[in-house]
Amino acid sequence: MGTTREIFWNIGHGTIVVMYLLALVAVGLLAEGFRRRRDIWRRGKPLGRTDNLALRFSRFLAETVSQRKVAKVAEGGVPHAMLFWAFLLLFAGTLLVMVQADFLTPFFRFSLLSGDFYRVYSLVLDLAGLLALLALGVLAARRYVIRPPGLESTPADARIHLLLFSILLTGFIVEGVRISATELRDNPALALWSPVGYLFATLFSGMSVHAQRSVHQALWWLHLLLGLGFVAIIPWTKLRHIATTSGNSFFEPHEPKGTLAPLDLEDESVERFGASVVGDLSWKDLFDADACTLCGRCQQRCPAYLTGKPLSPMKVINDIGAVAGTENDKSLIDTVSRDALWSCTTCGACEETCPASIEHVGKIIEMRRSLVLMEGEFPGDEARRACDAIEINGNPFGLSHLSRGEWAKGLPVSAADGKIETDILYFTGCYASFDPRNRRVAESFIKICEAAGVSVAMLGKAERCCGEPARKLGNEYLYRMVAGSNIAAIRAAKVKRIVTACPHCFNTLVRDYRELGLDVPVEHHSTFIRRLVGEGRLKLHQESFSATYHDSCYLARYQDIIEAPRLVLEAAGGRLTEMEWSGSETFCCGAGGGRILAEEKLGMPIVDERLRMAKMAGASTVATACPFCLSMFEDGLKREPAESRLDVLDLAEIVARRIERH
Repeated sequence: MGTTREIFWNIGHGTIVVMYLLALVAVGLLAEGFRRRRDIWRRGKPLGRTDNLALRFSRFLAETVSQRKVAKVAEGGVPHAMLFWAFLLLFAGTLLVMVQADFLTPFFRFSLLSGDFYRVYSLVLDLAGLLALLALGVLAARRYVIRPPGLESTPADARIHLLLFSILLTGFIVEGVRISATELRDNPALALWSPVGYLFATLFSGMSVHAQRSVHQALWWLHLLLGLGFVAIIPWTKLRHIATTSGNSFFEPHEPKGTLAPLDLEDESVERFGASVVGDLSWKDLFDADACTLCGRCQQRCPAYLTGKPLSPMKVINDIGAVAGTENDKSLIDTVSRDALWSCTTCGACEETCPASIEHVGKIIEMRRSLVLMEGEFPGDEARRACDAIEINGNPFGLSHLSRGEWAKGLPVSAADGKIETDILYFTGCYASFDPRNRRVAESFIKICEAAGVSVAMLGKAERCCGEPARKLGNEYLYRMVAGSNIAAIRAAKVKRIVTACPHCFNTLVRDYRELGLDVPVEHHSTFIRRLVGEGRLKLHQESFSATYHDSCYLARYQDIIEAPRLVLEAAGGRLTEMEWSGSETFCCGAGGGRILAEEKLGMPIVDERLRMAKMAGASTVATACPFCLSMFEDGLKREPAESRLDVLDLAEIVARRIERH
């Protein structure tokens, strides 16, 4: 025997027709299953996710082959990626056999599977099968022995594990019997290129040739039926995520993070806004439900879930999928529950960690829009009053808009009236304008600008709340109203650049207002200060202090601003220690998603959990770069014993104290 093997040994070419008929049935069931899933997806509204096909396809290939998002998850990610890679290699090997048997041999008399290529082919496929068995074993141990919280197991999961294990095991046994009958004695050097198959071959070496052939033939058909059965059940079980999770990497949005679906509030033909039934969502929202692997990673990163609130991002997605799979128009909101919807802080942790690229936050906002715009419902009366105050006075505190600029009295800040040209417009935001604690942040920022020779203007009484908290609660009407007023004031001021210390204002101005026509460059104060220090315009004397930096979700996740504030702290003498969760994996303070306007009545306060992490970091100062975070920390510290309280300071306050005076 040469360096090859006989394809379909002991099976006979007469059975090929039967094999392909069975394969056709399996593929037919696969196609029919996905056709039915497609009918469910089509219940959603149209959504353009097929633009820039070259970019989408390249991202699809890169994400699918690399399994980057899956592998980066610590709990079970690597073995799951290993299982995928192993089956991908095994599938490729099966395709090569088909090409050889049905194309190269009959038409060209050419043998690709021979010589050194066959040796490598045998070794790679053997090792791939072993890798798959090991990965499957680790995943089974994790699911059924370790049982991490949040990972739900059903009898269907056990059946899928058993099916995969059976496919792999019968494959090795079939290979082992063949090697025992054809290579073990006559060509042992070749047999060693299939090391796992060789080990199985030794188990059958004492059998007669007749018995070996009988066992081989029976298990070959069993292996084939198991493999084709696996293909057939994919769309009918949670295995459909093999296709839909990969598909989601193709359908990912190209818009900046946090972009929400637009609403045409002027369209009188629209009967309802937001999402109350399945048909109000997009097809991609329903597709996401099929892409979910039920791994539980999103809820294990959700600050609401981890602090005892009735929100599981995973459950929201699967509730949507369950409703979509029914024929009636059952209420999405009643299924998901109002408490779950109002608990979301829109921090984006679920989307950041999801290996299936599922978009959770937009769906929640759509249901909130329905509650607010169609039913006039809010998470509490305090949130309703805050929104009323924004509509009347331009701020959630209900204070007169005429007093909005009083914080700047005695500071070198001019009124942005379009006549005096300044370097930047400081969009102050509601908290820095009215909250005494956050006013100190605004004052510190102006001192920094003065020291760096940067001239500053403000809108003063012409500024309104940016509208972000109201929009995240679902009040799109109020957001549009204040956004229109702010954009008009900014245009009238003829400013060249906007800087704000609030990540929520920053995201709204740099992303959402751009959708409404604002084209002025916008910068967060953390990167602005970093640039002043880097250019040598701001001189700081280093005064050593220990600090841990709390990443605002709306800076770190939504805008990828992670390094700049840390560099500023180090330039000011900070010795940084990181909290348990930091950077893009930061833990929310609890104020996002409009929650800053609502009381936190369910579970424990989210900020208390974050303060626990801050204390564990061992630093004396918690630095932040967000007025919402600062306010939440200050409120949380009031519940702490005085002797154990940390100092909480904004980045601007720390820098302002270390400005070199000449």
